Amino acid sequence: MPVAVVTDSTAYLPSELSGTYDLTVVPLTVVINGDEGLEGAEISPADVARALGQRRVAVSTSRPAPEQFVAAYRRLLDAGADGIVSVHLSARLSGTYDAAALAAAEIGPRVQVVDSGTTAMGLGFVALGASTRAGEGATLEAVRQAAVDHSAQVSTLFYVDTLEFLRRGGRIGAASALLGTALSVKPILHMVDGAIVVRDKVRTAGRALARLVDLTVEASGDGAVDIAVHHLGAADRAAALADAVTMRLGDRLRDCYITEIGAVVAAHVGPGVAGVVVHRRG
Repeated sequence: MPVAVVTDSTAYLPSELSGTYDLTVVPLTVVINGDEGLEGAEISPADVARALGQRRVAVSTSRPAPEQFVAAYRRLLDAGADGIVSVHLSARLSGTYDAAALAAAEIGPRVQVVDSGTTAMGLGFVALGASTRAGEGATLEAVRQAAVDHSAQVSTLFYVDTLEFLRRGGRIGAASALLGTALSVKPILHMVDGAIVVRDKVRTAGRALARLVDLTVEASGDGAVDIAVHHLGAADRAAALADAVTMRLGDRLRDCYITEIGAVVAAHVGPGVAGVVVHRRG
């Protein structure tokens, strides 16, 4: 059996890729007013969007327990896997990477854990790249290196209607959130060294989306790219964004996916989010 690849539920792989790649997914947990549910299986993005729209409804998220990773790793190794590469959302956004690392330390060197430095399809593209390499029969180290290499080829950009939800969850500094609120700007954010950073500020949602297209083209460089467009309850906005990016990139665009953001990230960005993940093919 080749090297197995494990990721977490924030990868948000598009449905059309279901069954195409051999990946084991360990879910994070969403808590709505004290009621816990596994992302994807028990709590949906729509559940989170509804909760965020109500007063006095608390929404939070939690990492998988190390024991969940230990169980997943043991299952794969018992099934005959030569080794495991476990790739996860940024350690600066969640304790998921740390939980996986604790589990790997219990299992031993046959499990290698990689911090993707991002989330959503930024993580998804990294996991898919590692899975592809594993499917080719590569060694544990080669699959781990593939994950590291693909993480360097990903750029994650997104627009939010407000920074308030990111501030509440501690995913962005209070000063940045206050600035956005005070000036009534529409922020565009990106991932830098695993952290969420304000990339640009514009005055209207329309200008923000147009700027998001510009930044996507800039992040794409001169070579072939794959694109993933994310949204939360804004399918029309996502389709328009994908069309604009497709037109600008032309024949350099290989694959383009549109997916709704999952419950965990939705809990921290809020309704109205629109994002683009660029995967440079190298």
